[in-house]
Amino acid sequence: MYPDSRSGHGKDGGLIRRQVFGSLVGLAVAGAGGAYAWQRLEHRPGANIPTVDGSVPRARPVGGHRVERLGNPARTVVRDADGSVVATFTDGARTAVLTGPSRTFSEPRTTTATVTTDAWVRVLPSEWRQGREESSWFKRWFPEALRDTSPDVFAVAFQYSSAGAPDKHNSAGVRYAGTAHFGPRNPGVGSSLDFGYHDERSDFYDYLGIPWTFPDGSRVEPEKARYGDVDCSGFQRLVWGYRMGIPTHNTNTAGVGLPRRAYSIAAYGPGKLLIPDKGRQPTDLSALQPGDLVFFAIIKNEPNVIDHCGMYLGLDNAGRPRFYSSRSAANGPTMGDLAGHALLDGTDFYARGFRAARRL
Repeated sequence: MYPDSRSGHGKDGGLIRRQVFGSLVGLAVAGAGGAYAWQRLEHRPGANIPTVDGSVPRARPVGGHRVERLGNPARTVVRDADGSVVATFTDGARTAVLTGPSRTFSEPRTTTATVTTDAWVRVLPSEWRQGREESSWFKRWFPEALRDTSPDVFAVAFQYSSAGAPDKHNSAGVRYAGTAHFGPRNPGVGSSLDFGYHDERSDFYDYLGIPWTFPDGSRVEPEKARYGDVDCSGFQRLVWGYRMGIPTHNTNTAGVGLPRRAYSIAAYGPGKLLIPDKGRQPTDLSALQPGDLVFFAIIKNEPNVIDHCGMYLGLDNAGRPRFYSSRSAANGPTMGDLAGHALLDGTDFYARGFRAARRL
């Protein structure tokens, strides 16, 4: 069982307060309170396994709720009548994790691994703060959020899978979803298994093929050669920014919302820094929950420079922590294992380069 569900104390033992929260009645769609063992939550029988577009025919009703405050990181955890965690809200972050019908994500083209999860990752309209569960806004929003089976962050992210995803267009004819690639092919690189096979520097507006004006007034034009492409940080900006509404800016310095490059998102991004970069692979992953951004230093001659980022999915069918990112070898968003397994633990390429994590 997940630590927050087991005892009322997470691994850190950081129980701050508990109160009855019986006014919220809805559907248990359960959330992660920050644990590497998230996927070891027992899945309840009869859950539907939807396609990766997030469509689910039904959800599970449940009774009243209670609220706890936990630490490391400071967060509000909502439990249902049997003590199971149904939602987690982290102070200073907009990411909310709810629990709902299980979904299985797979990518047979690049891996035999699958990730089955009942985590549904949503984005709040503003950063969470202690006591917000008492607001009239929250009491209106929360039951509806628990019932919501529309595409969440995971479902949206997989709308760009390099393994193949159908195109989606808005009313203006802009293709806003569909198979994404990493970038144009680099000349002189001989194999699709080579790390630099496709060029980086493709941002979300390149994928969309439209000019973009940032809040500071700066305007950028997409490169025609990069239409449909997003590099690792561009992909996170496409999902969390363009699709989910978190602001973006066009520099690598501190600012409102998501900066451009992986290293700057790790250092200056919004939300809560969970695992700071100490120049080595972290071994304690207990703070992670699905949807967290994970960062890597993988340039051979610059082992201390963060230059790749991805999205933590949870434990795969082998019990290993797996992430999803736009990568050169796979030529787009992947949870697969071309030119390195998409894992955070062990001694493989990306695990050795894993350095930091942030909750948006």
